[in-house]
Amino acid sequence: MENPEIIIIPIMFGVLFGIFYLYISARHKERLALIEKGADASIFYGKSRRVTPIWKVIVINLAFLLMGIGFGTLLAEAFVQGFNMDEDVARPGVIFLMAGAGLFAGFYATKKLNPDS
Repeated sequence: MENPEIIIIPIMFGVLFGIFYLYISARHKERLALIEKGADASIFYGKSRRVTPIWKVIVINLAFLLMGIGFGTLLAEAFVQGFNMDEDVARPGVIFLMAGAGLFAGFYATKKLNPDS
């Protein structure tokens, strides 16, 4: 075979599909078994049905991520100009660090949206 590395991408997608399929089918079989035994459908949800809508979680986390990337870009430029740091090291390092900090802040902001936690 001339390019064996081309096989890696379909294998990765196949593994992800297999994991997703097994998770969904196992959950489906478990729920069917509980329904056949006469269990109430409320056991699939928590005590309180007040759950934060997913669109709010996505918007908040995306906003914090983008603010972190923007602040990281600004801070990286300050490091390059002010401290004469190597541009190839400062830019990706600071941008990824601040993007991670933004996601971490978004996690805590999302956690405060749900009154149960």
